[in-house]
Amino acid sequence: MPIHFTIDHDKRFVEARAEGETGLGDIEKFLDAVVLQGALPYRKLFDGRLAIAKYNDHDVMMLGARMSAYASNLEPRGPVAIISPNEAASDLAKRFFNLAKGNRPAKVFLSEDDARQWLATQPEI
Repeated sequence: MPIHFTIDHDKRFVEARAEGETGLGDIEKFLDAVVLQGALPYRKLFDGRLAIAKYNDHDVMMLGARMSAYASNLEPRGPVAIISPNEAASDLAKRFFNLAKGNRPAKVFLSEDDARQWLATQPEI
């Protein structure tokens, strides 16, 4: 799987790194694991700098719909920071956040240090 992740239940933190070609199915498997392990309320750091995104508009809409369903049925959801390799990829992540809706803090970064610092300031749920 091109998304490698750890879920630290003691720290209530999820850290994921996508590498290589990453598509809708890969993201869905990752999200399923987070939900099944009860980590949706945790802080999440998703590093996509090494990913080669294989998404089309339909895939982004499907992910947005899934996240919107989570917002309606699986609250609370913890803050999420996505690290993007460049501004173009940041725009895709921001579009995804807009489609996902919900009341959780979510932000896109170009720097891992900035993402980690921001997550550290977010209250635990």
